Amino acid sequence: MIPELESHLPHLMYFIRTLAENAQADKITAWPQFIEHVRSFYTPSEMKIIEQVVPGWLKMASYANQTTLIHVTSVLAALLLCPEYQVASPDQQRLMEWIVLYHDVAKEVQPGQRDQIHGFRSAALTGKALPTVGFPVTAACSETISPWFILTDSAVTPAACQDNSKLPAILAGIDRLFGEDTPAALVIKGVLLHMSINALNEWPQAAPLSDDEIHRYVSPSLLPLLKVMMLVDNDAWAFFDSKTKEQHQQETRAVFARVEQMIDAK
Repeated sequence: MIPELESHLPHLMYFIRTLAENAQADKITAWPQFIEHVRSFYTPSEMKIIEQVVPGWLKMASYANQTTLIHVTSVLAALLLCPEYQVASPDQQRLMEWIVLYHDVAKEVQPGQRDQIHGFRSAALTGKALPTVGFPVTAACSETISPWFILTDSAVTPAACQDNSKLPAILAGIDRLFGEDTPAALVIKGVLLHMSINALNEWPQAAPLSDDEIHRYVSPSLLPLLKVMMLVDNDAWAFFDSKTKEQHQQETRAVFARVEQMIDAK
């Protein structure tokens, strides 16, 4: 059984569903309206509730006038509107929801800079959090979670990018802690790799995987989850710009069509 996000954060998911419905019905049509709704919802008490499920949420929201808090909220709303999410199985939908919830939890936004390492660091926090919300672990978890967390959190190159040379050990650690391609493993890998494939020419990744690495590290089970994560992450930045959103969707789907061919060739 995959834990349901809605059972842990029902108030948040009701709010996200309402946001998505209002945006689809053109009741919210611009960022100022959206941001007003978001800031009204995230009261101090609501933030503490979410922090219990997503440790690091309060810190993430403290940077750059809540930029990442607003973004993650828009990604969750974009997820509910995404065609691939809507036709996914209930289990896949649950996994997609967890990936989106955690994907930026370690992001530290600084003025004029992109945080190029938060995919790996968010995955490290996700790995520690998932057992507390009901995802099963292996017998090795209690002894190995701390060294795995340190490895994943510190996998940074001197150029302040994610260190892909550490991925074999990170991914092997995930499988050892949670089992190979189990629900928890897929959520963590979705967070880990959400900045690792170049989907948009406009926003190249700092440390993209090579074709060979994609072939080795992205399983058929992970592929649709990662595709949706990157689609809705891009959608959220253009939430009220339909032309840009459509262009981004076309680029991202074309990239993942190619990735799917690579994965099928395994």
